[in-house]
Parts: sequence; structure tokens; C-alpha cells
Amino acid sequence: MSPSSSTIVLVHGALTDASVWHGVITELQRRGHRVLAPAMPMRGLASDVARLRSFLSTIDGPITVAAHSYGGSVISDPDALTPAVRSLAFVAAFQQDSGETAGELNYRFPGSKLTPDTTLVREALDGNDLYLRPEHFAEVYAADLDPATAAVLAAAQHPINPAALDESFTGEATWRTLPSWALISTADHSIPTEALRDMAKRAGSTVVELDSAHAVPIAHPAETAALILAAAA
Repeated sequence: MSPSSSTIVLVHGALTDASVWHGVITELQRRGHRVLAPAMPMRGLASDVARLRSFLSTIDGPITVAAHSYGGSVISDPDALTPAVRSLAFVAAFQQDSGETAGELNYRFPGSKLTPDTTLVREALDGNDLYLRPEHFAEVYAADLDPATAAVLAAAQHPINPAALDESFTGEATWRTLPSWALISTADHSIPTEALRDMAKRAGSTVVELDSAHAVPIAHPAETAALILAAAA
């Protein structure tokens, strides 16, 4: 696909917003690609899926979709994508299957530091909001960012309704029918590295491993963009 004819859509995950992609967007735009990074509500998997499909339906021409973290669960659901989507990129992201939940996948292998001790749930008008406790944000999510940047991210978290992590979907997962790429973060304390490897292996994804914590798009924008460009090609 040429830059003039394709669109790359970047889907953020829990605890950050679309700003997690800013460095990656810069890299992709520099190469002439049209890039869009919608804001996801993260109130529930089904509602996020519906939101993404509605957004994608407004785009003309072929699309490559990349997702970070919980965003991978969203783009794994067949109801999230339109027929225009040609390929997928999972960046330290869940590759969820029918009948599975993100919460179950996250603890299938040891290593996640997303625990009751490091997280905080606040009541909200439309459910609950799950946050990382600010003092734990860097070690769990952004260990390879400078402390000042991690502190800003910790203060500006975009929470998720924890109920979304217990939702599943029916139908054939998207990565079973579309070509996929997966960036595996080998120092990840949010989604364990072995979980990422296991999901990518069963999906038959083209894999790139990177010595990074969970905030890969921020810490390594050039490498992340390279993976997405491979998917878009």
C-alpha cells in the first residue's frame, strides 16, 4: 500500500490516551502516511468495539490497524473492524480469542505487577475507574522512561472500567484471518512477556522483540513505527 492510498489507525489501551502514540505518529507522518488515533472510552469491551467500528467506517480506502495493550483486545474482536482493514499490528498488546478475557490472559503467565497493591479503583458515574497508583506507575508501566515523563503519565491516566477486562466476544478473532505483526516487550510488567509471546505464536504473527517496558510506543517510537510500517506494506 502506498502512503497516499492507505490509512494507519492507532488504538490506545488502558491507563493512557491517544497521546501514547505521539512519537509514533511523527515517525509515520514523516514517511507520508495518513495516521489517525481515535480516543477510546474504555467503559466496556463491547462499547469500545462498537466505537472503533463506527470510526473505521468513516475512512475510505485500505486500513492498517495497530493497537497497544488493552487496545489489542478491541481489535481482536471481529465486530470492531470493517472490510477495509487489511492488516493488524499488536504493540505489547492482547491478542484475545473468542471466549477469553483480557483479565484471564494477563494472569495466565506470571510476571504482571498489575495487582490490588499497585492499582486503585474509584467510583464513577458509569461504573468504576481502574488506575495505577501513581507511586507504582513507573515500575509497572513505564520503567524505561525518565522519571519526569512517567510522573506526568501517572498524573494524567485515562482509566478503564475494570469490568471491560472480564468481557469476551464470540466469532472468529481477527488475527485468525488477517495478517498480523506483534511487538513483544521483553521487560514488560503489565502484560507478561511470556503471555505476549504465547499469543503471538498462536496467531502466527510476525514477531519483533524489544527490550522495553510496557510503554513501548513512548519509549521506542521509531521501532514501533517500523513494525507498523511492515504491517502496512
